[in-house]
Amino acid sequence: MSEAMSEPMIEPMIERLAVVGCGLIGGSFALGLRQRGLVKHIVGYGSRATSRQRALEMGVVDEACDSVAQTVAGADLVLLAVPVQAAPLTLRTLAPHLGTHAMVMDVGSTKCDVIAAAREALGLAWPRFVPAHPIAGKESAGIDHAEAHLYVHRQVFLTPTTETDPRYTAKAQAIWQAAGAQVGILEAEFHDRTFAAVSHLPHLLAFAYMNGLSAQVDGAGMIGMGGPGFRDFSRIAASDPTVWRDILLANRDQVLQQLAQTRDALHALEQAMQDGDAQRLSQLIETSRKARSGWRMRSEEHTSELQSQSTISYAVFCLK
Repeated sequence: MSEAMSEPMIEPMIERLAVVGCGLIGGSFALGLRQRGLVKHIVGYGSRATSRQRALEMGVVDEACDSVAQTVAGADLVLLAVPVQAAPLTLRTLAPHLGTHAMVMDVGSTKCDVIAAAREALGLAWPRFVPAHPIAGKESAGIDHAEAHLYVHRQVFLTPTTETDPRYTAKAQAIWQAAGAQVGILEAEFHDRTFAAVSHLPHLLAFAYMNGLSAQVDGAGMIGMGGPGFRDFSRIAASDPTVWRDILLANRDQVLQQLAQTRDALHALEQAMQDGDAQRLSQLIETSRKARSGWRMRSEEHTSELQSQSTISYAVFCLK
């Protein structure tokens, strides 16, 4: 199917989108909806004036605001795209200025902490809060790296609570699918435990590996000799320090549990090497090889379905 056929121009789903946090994630969401004709007017706020100006220059937003209150006023959808540690204060700031039917959606990598903050801050708007986590990003953060196709063929997980209004969960699902993403729904605690294992811990290990390597006297020279294996393993160590500091602290208990599991696995490998036990070492490596060889990223398994998903999702949404 051609690109033109997979991204039809349709009537806007959203009259006024407010993006609180003009960075990579929020900016890419705005660009993606704009390119597909899903939004009529986009306003944005970022804590830095330079980011707000760049969002205007890049066409990410139609209007850059100087405050959170000004940004969310009159919005149909408020996208909270700030670091997870900043979410509680931002939610308290925006809550008094929300319209009576405005939906609020975050895009944080941890969910239980943000849900707790939203429940406390949003008052009557709490049932209209839909927690979301798009599995997409880059090592380079900031509005300059935003792109309209960031979420195409990518997974987005929603983690609504039992108190979330199902109509708003359905609307959030339709918006993400119309933007080209594959949407799943998870329970928040399971989400945080899972992503501690498959995302947060791998980043922690990459940070530790690079720190251990670079701290050696000849570490810089070793790094200079790295090839494809080093490139692939160390790639995520180049991620934004502030973002990952916040994620690791927000999901600390789950990450520490996963770290204990990995410590045991490392000890088993270390013991086999110390004992010169070639058979045991081979078994441990083979177990790892089988687990990794059988893995495919879920979004890769559904590419053909996603090509027609945006049109179908929008049509279903309009019939609700």
